[in-house]
Amino acid sequence: MTNKAIISTENAPAAIGTYSQAVKVNNTVYLSGQIPLDPATMELVEGDFAAQAHQMFKNLSAVCEASGGSLANIVKLGIFMEDLSNFPVVNEVMAEYFSVPYPARAAVGVKQLPKGAMVEADGIMVI
Repeated sequence: MTNKAIISTENAPAAIGTYSQAVKVNNTVYLSGQIPLDPATMELVEGDFAAQAHQMFKNLSAVCEASGGSLANIVKLGIFMEDLSNFPVVNEVMAEYFSVPYPARAAVGVKQLPKGAMVEADGIMVI
């Protein structure tokens, strides 16, 4: 029997489309993409790529916590960037939120992200 729950928290941006912030099935949580929106204003945070990456990881962390876990429980992380020259910056910022052993990860260059964001991340978490 599958135990499915929809996860929602006010500590991360509200869904801006037809999706849930996360879906928990048994002990696995599927995290929707998080962009660097301020949850209070639903506007992109000001600043450079690093500032956006920090907010993105804060939003992802809030959804993890609402699911009963933390960033440390992520086993697969997807990062989407408009400019792959920011790859070293995303690695530096990620190192502030994750420690060894790191999750499996893909970093993908994309043409455009919602609301003009420079970066987005999604993931799979096991708790």
